[in-house]
Amino acid sequence: MIEEMKALAKKKDTCVLATVSGTRPHCSLMAYVTDEDCTEVYMVTHKDTHKFKNLMGNPYVSLLIDTREEDAGSRRFRAKALTMTGIFHRIDEDDKREDVRRRLVERHPHLQDFISQPDAEPIRIKLSSFLLLEGPVEAHFETV
Repeated sequence: MIEEMKALAKKKDTCVLATVSGTRPHCSLMAYVTDEDCTEVYMVTHKDTHKFKNLMGNPYVSLLIDTREEDAGSRRFRAKALTMTGIFHRIDEDDKREDVRRRLVERHPHLQDFISQPDAEPIRIKLSSFLLLEGPVEAHFETV
């Protein structure tokens, strides 16, 4: 089942990133890419955003990916929702930062200008669990 979960994460390219500051949650729609093994997720944000400040204060996050677009209308009962939890880690290595930027722009060409700005910060989420909901009742949980 973990391979099916990872395949869904690799197939999609947009997620909701949930961060927390104190007791207040904050959700952001994010473009992303995964590493080859789907153990890490990479995104980019500006350093002056709520999400980045939240990540610096509390590195624990949740990511949500779903199939609602493919499973619209009468197929809604087939919709899948994948929640991945993980921990934010800064990317300090210059070569890794450049690799993440390159991979993000390859998958999301519209990010080229955004990612080139001096305040743009590539981020890494090391995944720790996957929860896949298939329809309204079937659930599968895996840790990594």
